[in-house]
Amino acid sequence: MLESGDLKRTLLTLAIPGVVSMLVNAVYNVVDTLFIGMLHDTAALGATAIIFPIFLLTGAIGLAFGMGAASVVSRRLGEKKREEASRVATTAILTTFCVGVVMAIIGFSFATPLLRLLGATDTILSAAKSYGRIIIAGSFFQMTAMCANNVIRAEGAAKRASLAMIIGAVTNMVLDPIFIFGLGLGIRGAAIATIASQALGALIGLEFLIRRRGVLSLSLKLFSPSLRRYLDIMTIGTPTFIQQLLVSVAISLQNGIAGQYGDAAVASMGVMGRLLSLAMMAIFGLGQGMQPLAGYAYGAGRNDRVKGALNLTILWGCCLGLIAALGFGFLAAPIVRLFSRDPQVIEIGAKALRLASLGLPLVAFFNAFRILFQALGRGRPAIILALARQGFILIPCMLLLSRLFGLTGLLVSIPVADTITAALTAFLGGSVITSLKKQPYPRGTLTPAELDAHEQR
Repeated sequence: MLESGDLKRTLLTLAIPGVVSMLVNAVYNVVDTLFIGMLHDTAALGATAIIFPIFLLTGAIGLAFGMGAASVVSRRLGEKKREEASRVATTAILTTFCVGVVMAIIGFSFATPLLRLLGATDTILSAAKSYGRIIIAGSFFQMTAMCANNVIRAEGAAKRASLAMIIGAVTNMVLDPIFIFGLGLGIRGAAIATIASQALGALIGLEFLIRRRGVLSLSLKLFSPSLRRYLDIMTIGTPTFIQQLLVSVAISLQNGIAGQYGDAAVASMGVMGRLLSLAMMAIFGLGQGMQPLAGYAYGAGRNDRVKGALNLTILWGCCLGLIAALGFGFLAAPIVRLFSRDPQVIEIGAKALRLASLGLPLVAFFNAFRILFQALGRGRPAIILALARQGFILIPCMLLLSRLFGLTGLLVSIPVADTITAALTAFLGGSVITSLKKQPYPRGTLTPAELDAHEQR
């Protein structure tokens, strides 16, 4: 399929699991926000916006260990070193669990100053503490689940990993109304439902490894921490962690600026962010499907298939982003009204959603190139793009435009950052496109030294 299969069919086959997984991961936050909105409490809705960066940060740690371990595990399995692959997997998962427990203890102990740092106003703080302390206390479940799922994917059991995520998300949908309304726990019920669902997802993944239902195994005797193993894992995982960390910083800054305009503005940012994440996760999942196809084609000297995969990913991603942008543009107010009946939240949230969604087609463009750089082994431009939008482009845009134009400037900063990032992508991608237009060379006809020299050119 990778070598000679129809490009459209192959890309679709590879992309669908990625799209589903990324969407399911975004559902947790959307579902909580939706049911909490039914409490008709703007402060409670604002609390979910304050806690969102914590979800991203804990998820970043799970992803960093998980994606790093997955890379090492897949290579060790390819080398027929099954026991070493299991040692790496066990070390990554247990380390993630331990780091998660330590972070949970620290975060719970210093919840109030942490929530203040994340942008909680005086009126939102109480609700944020009720929701956030539970989320923080159980955050190691999310981290462990994400690490285990990535390891399971590395051995080829993608369906099992996706099943664990889907069951967790569906469980969250079921438990939220039961705990929030049925048991009368309010916002605390939403937090308990989320943690219980994440714990179930983690247990499903761990059970697969502990009972050796696949290639890898998980046990305490395989826990083998060493500097070499951690360096192997974090060499791949660190860029992912930095990217997600910058996303958390950007959202916290956004909440802090919005807090100057009241709780309704903070709540609106939270609703907008979760809705926008649904479209962005689908776009990211499509890019994940392109990566193995482009990487294999490039390794085989089939530059025509690399260009074809890139063009299809950009086309489909831009169409997906355009559809989402049009949908959010025309239906912004009714969609936001599902989360809140506060007139201010509806007004600000609808405006924020319309403006932020303008850049979705551009997100598809620069995400496709970021994935392409990774597939071709172009580490430097891949890292630049990974850090650009949320880091050295979006954050300055938010600070500058909000100072010049107030709340409207804050809302406009997102599509402005997307436009600048797309321009940067076009600049970085130009040389890659030029190199792909050159005549492909047949593998096996060059010596290793000649091959290295060709790749450098």
